[in-house]
Amino acid sequence: MKTICDIYKYGRGPSSSHTMGPEKAAIMFRDKNTDADKFVVILYGSLAKTGKGHLTDFVINEVFEKRNCEIIFDTKNTDIPHPNTMDFTAFKNGEIVDSMRILSIGGGDIHIIGEKSHPLPHIYPHTTFTEIKEYCNNKNISLYDYIKDIEPSETFDYLAFIWDKMKECIETGLKTIGTIPGSLELQRKAGHLFGQKHFDETSETKENRITCSYAFAVAEQNASAGNVVTAPTCGSAGIMPAVLLYTQKKKGFSDDDIVRALAVGGLIGNIIKANASVSGAECGCQAEVGSACSMASAALCELYEMDIEQIEYAAEIAMEHHLGLTCDPICGLVQIPCIERNAVAAMRAINAVNLSQFLRGTRRISFDTVIKTMYKTGLDMNQKYKETAEGGLATTFFE
Repeated sequence: MKTICDIYKYGRGPSSSHTMGPEKAAIMFRDKNTDADKFVVILYGSLAKTGKGHLTDFVINEVFEKRNCEIIFDTKNTDIPHPNTMDFTAFKNGEIVDSMRILSIGGGDIHIIGEKSHPLPHIYPHTTFTEIKEYCNNKNISLYDYIKDIEPSETFDYLAFIWDKMKECIETGLKTIGTIPGSLELQRKAGHLFGQKHFDETSETKENRITCSYAFAVAEQNASAGNVVTAPTCGSAGIMPAVLLYTQKKKGFSDDDIVRALAVGGLIGNIIKANASVSGAECGCQAEVGSACSMASAALCELYEMDIEQIEYAAEIAMEHHLGLTCDPICGLVQIPCIERNAVAAMRAINAVNLSQFLRGTRRISFDTVIKTMYKTGLDMNQKYKETAEGGLATTFFE
């Protein structure tokens, strides 16, 4: 497995596969062809079907600025190597000077067809939770100790930067009002939700309200093409920061404590990415929101200094109860049901931690098993329920 830094990327929403990846590809191709006077970008698969709603064309046009750029949405061609395939072509005086086929493979990562990729090295000797748990138990160390033994010191500086950006995103989202871009004309709700205090509000109600307002803040920033942190994707970016910031404020945890939690949550995301997928286009929303919920549950367990069995149980519960979750954004926008889904999953992460604490020792399903199940379910899922806006709420909304 790669460094946990690969899970947390800071960049443009609303989709790590539809905006962050294409933006990275466009910048690379633009900088490689500085003398070109025209660019043509053809989007295929999920990028073609929901690229408008995910603002793919918007971010590509921003990269090329005022240079002549034509974007084509090809929804017919299905002979493609990946659901998020792009063809970039550069012209000079009417002649083709360069072309590339680039895949946006999820989590903000890209792959250029025909070129040797230079991915981050695999630094972890284990790839499953079972292997890691056995190693930690034999060494009598925690998951965080395991991570510290493997990751370079720069990783934890990077996680501190990531935490600052997560908090910044929540703060901005809470203060911003108005309508989210797109045909749904959806009103921002984060600030309103945060300020809705009642004289007889219970502690449980306050926890729900504040945590959900934080998740809304990030998800609304993401839907507005703002900068967010993938955790593990843009579409699920609100879950981790909502859970961690609420708990930090409630319990007084330091930023160093949060970095420790982010490390353990990142390890969980790494395991999912190595053995299954975090891409909604590949496995539906279970791979995005379900993975984020598992990560947040594990991170919260680490904050509370729960043991490795409880961390596994919480992460397993969080994913198990997202199995089969489809990705069916109305109008292809990362708004409905995506924004509310971040808030619901944030609360589910907290509940999963509580259950793992109360029911320790009764677990029958391993985290590895539920991840394998998620991946099989995603592969079996009809493509119209995987980010294409061709099924589920995306179609019944208009009936």
